[in-house]
Amino acid sequence: MLIDTHCHLDFADFDAERDDIIARAHASGVVQMVTISTRVRRLPDLLKIVDTYPSVFCSVGTHPNNADEELDISTDDLVRLANSHDKIVAIGEAGLDYFYDTQKPEDQKTGLRCHIEAARITKLPLVIHSRSADDDMIAILREESGKGAFPFILHCFSAGPDLAKAGVELGGYVSFSGILTFPKSQDIRDIAATVPLDRLLVETDAPYLAPKRWRGKRNEPSYVVNTAEVLAEVHGLSYEKMAEITTDNAFRCFSKMTRV
Repeated sequence: MLIDTHCHLDFADFDAERDDIIARAHASGVVQMVTISTRVRRLPDLLKIVDTYPSVFCSVGTHPNNADEELDISTDDLVRLANSHDKIVAIGEAGLDYFYDTQKPEDQKTGLRCHIEAARITKLPLVIHSRSADDDMIAILREESGKGAFPFILHCFSAGPDLAKAGVELGGYVSFSGILTFPKSQDIRDIAATVPLDRLLVETDAPYLAPKRWRGKRNEPSYVVNTAEVLAEVHGLSYEKMAEITTDNAFRCFSKMTRV
């Protein structure tokens, strides 16, 4: 069995067939999913989903590309909301995205530090989005870890080896998406091979980044199987063993998430 540790089931892409998408996930062996928040103010939409589907859990947080919309959301707000529902199992996604020049870096950093403190207080994993921002992300993770440990995930990993190494050294998990399967992603596969087995996670980031087998289609949680297959090849393991490893890791990382 597998867990899709990062998808966006609240997005409009899935409105017409959410029941079927979740059924297909179950049929493919994806037993649980975490649908990730991009705006705190849309949390009610996520809660409707997790209350409808026993196998779906969620996070609460603000994506860095929406940072300026929710600078008024405080650490206390995040902590209060995270503790308000049994199926909110993570903080974020928050982070730094310098690829899209839509948000001020300082606004993104302010939001990231706010989310880090919430993760530190709640002990829920912070889902980190980092794109074209390796040096700043490494510096913030090291600085903040010096103030006190907090659980975190480097989600949809597509950065350089230094960020992966720093993340692992600081106790984080590294999550791989369909990018791992792309023909031109040998550098990401090389990095994945260096990540210890007990720090590996798999995800779809659906509806984005469908893996090679379904490239060009809208992504969905059932497709995480292809990413797990490639990750198994990278580590010289069977698919079944990698599924077991990443599922165990997911439950250890998302410590509030129950098995259903």
